[in-house]
Amino acid sequence: QLQLVESGGGLVQPGGSLRLSCAASGFTLDYYAIGWFRQAPGKEREGVSCISSSGGSTNYADSVKGRFTISRDNANKTVYLQMNSLKPEDTAVYFCAVDVTYYYCSGSFGYWGQGTQVTVSS
Repeated sequence: QLQLVESGGGLVQPGGSLRLSCAASGFTLDYYAIGWFRQAPGKEREGVSCISSSGGSTNYADSVKGRFTISRDNANKTVYLQMNSLKPEDTAVYFCAVDVTYYYCSGSFGYWGQGTQVTVSS
């Protein structure tokens, strides 16, 4: 059974850092791009970042460029989102998702994790 489990969220002060993890099971992670998304209260879900199956191609939302870094470890079936210089507006539930098109970030996300809460506050 395909499963994605996010972890690493928590409460952090502005300017701080967190590293989120997305652990995959039940499918061959190596074949699929993975995206990170977030949803703040009262707002629509937004794409944060995506990484191709090999890790050779990444993209980021303008709001997080230069602060967030996506990476993956296919051997350990985990995708990461390193978040630095966090701002209160980064507060949201963060989700990872599988792009069901092989290899590249195409925007066709079909499987989602349950999410992990990130709160940036002093």
